[in-house]
Amino acid sequence: MRNFSAITVLTALVLVAFTLSGSAQNRVVVRADQPGAKIDKAIYGHFAEHLGHCIYGGIYVGENSDIPNVKGFRSDVTGALKDLSVPLIRWPGGCFADTYHWMDGIGPKEQRPSIINVHWGGVTENNSFGTHEFLDFCELVGADAYVNLNVGSGTVREAAEWIEYVTSTNESPMTSLRKKNGREKPWNVKYWAVGNETWGCGGNMRPEYYADLYRNYATFMRAPGMYKIASGANVEDYKWTEVMMREATRWMNGLSVHYYTVPGTWQSKGSATDFNELAWFNTLQKTLKMDTLVTKHSAIMDKYDPKKRVGLLVDEWGSWYNVEPGTNPGFLYQQNTLRDALIAGINLNIFNNHADRVRMSNIAQMINVLQAVILTKEKEMVLTPTYYVFKLYKVHQDGTMLPIEVKCNQYTLEGKSLDAVNASASLKNGIVSITLCNLDPNNTQQISFEIAGLTPSKVSGKVVTASKINAYNDFGKKAEVMEADYKNVKISNGKVDAVLPSKSVVLIQLQ
Repeated sequence: MRNFSAITVLTALVLVAFTLSGSAQNRVVVRADQPGAKIDKAIYGHFAEHLGHCIYGGIYVGENSDIPNVKGFRSDVTGALKDLSVPLIRWPGGCFADTYHWMDGIGPKEQRPSIINVHWGGVTENNSFGTHEFLDFCELVGADAYVNLNVGSGTVREAAEWIEYVTSTNESPMTSLRKKNGREKPWNVKYWAVGNETWGCGGNMRPEYYADLYRNYATFMRAPGMYKIASGANVEDYKWTEVMMREATRWMNGLSVHYYTVPGTWQSKGSATDFNELAWFNTLQKTLKMDTLVTKHSAIMDKYDPKKRVGLLVDEWGSWYNVEPGTNPGFLYQQNTLRDALIAGINLNIFNNHADRVRMSNIAQMINVLQAVILTKEKEMVLTPTYYVFKLYKVHQDGTMLPIEVKCNQYTLEGKSLDAVNASASLKNGIVSITLCNLDPNNTQQISFEIAGLTPSKVSGKVVTASKINAYNDFGKKAEVMEADYKNVKISNGKVDAVLPSKSVVLIQLQ
């Protein structure tokens, strides 16, 4: 049932009184006359690891479950992901990938051997969700598949045979096995990664060693149109990027980097829901570090790849807090508030603005883990604030990035300051889409827009906001954070003026 009371509250929040006369406090220039790179739809990718209840209970419940499903996949979840236009899903990990042996997850389910998930809770993994299930799920929701090969405990032969099993049209033992297991035609899987976090849980390797190992694996990875991905740096390990680009550029199509927004320390990350404005400020400040990381890793890549053939892939990002009280620490289950909506909006704006080098990102993770877009509990499903931001931003997928200049107020707290407004823009099908985040939880932001190269005559918008910085959606309760129509934007004589509510993510579309 639709939550009219939540929509009413949101509408009231965005219909704040304002006057469009006089000088605006903030100015945004969108260069529609200087279109940039394509915003690859894969920038809006997701990540699903065998971790906690991401796969089992989140995506997959089995065909005999009393939870409505299609071939074991939750009907409510698949429907919500289709509405989100999820373009790509990374699987099976994460750290789990380098303990995963793909042949354990094919064939009759009752004959598949189980393993212990040593990284995430020490639980038994029964392998009922394997290659066929994952690729069928991707087809069901309309997403491309991104498969992470096992390098840490696997072999070149194991990797090559997995690729052959999935993609080959030739007659071979692997394709015969695939057909025996019920799949006549191969799947079209483009994205394949050689290990995960090889500097850590994927093997504790040095970049020089991994560069040689990557070249070895890449040599035997063969499939039409394959996009080969190298395991990249941990946060600001710029040496890793330097070594990989120097030693292995010609064998790769993409190089990853991982960065999580952690408000506190790794030992005490902070609560997902119980936080004050200082924690809000510090969290958003740490999120903005993503722009520096992308800029510096890109500069190193430019030295070895000035034509930008190799993509920078941020294939793990998102917020990371202490787990919810009373839950398994190894399952990484956390709630998701309006703060996470801002984290998502800021990161996606950064990736859009760097679309000339950033070709993919994968939020961690899709369901029930870390900054999830969906939470499930038995038969119930909750769409998180992050879900609604992805829904707003899907208009950017495969659009053309438009350079954007933002001159704005500062959001200041306890002597520290951040730009109050963060934004990106794109052009698609004749429509200019501008996404903006107001980081200030206390003040609206009045903005005047200049759209160079376009005199707009129509405007529409959506907003995600709430009354409290720690508002969230929970099971059995009315949703506190949803999308609503955005009314505080007007066109007069070709000029666009708007007011962003405090602590909000806004989409404005012009034509």
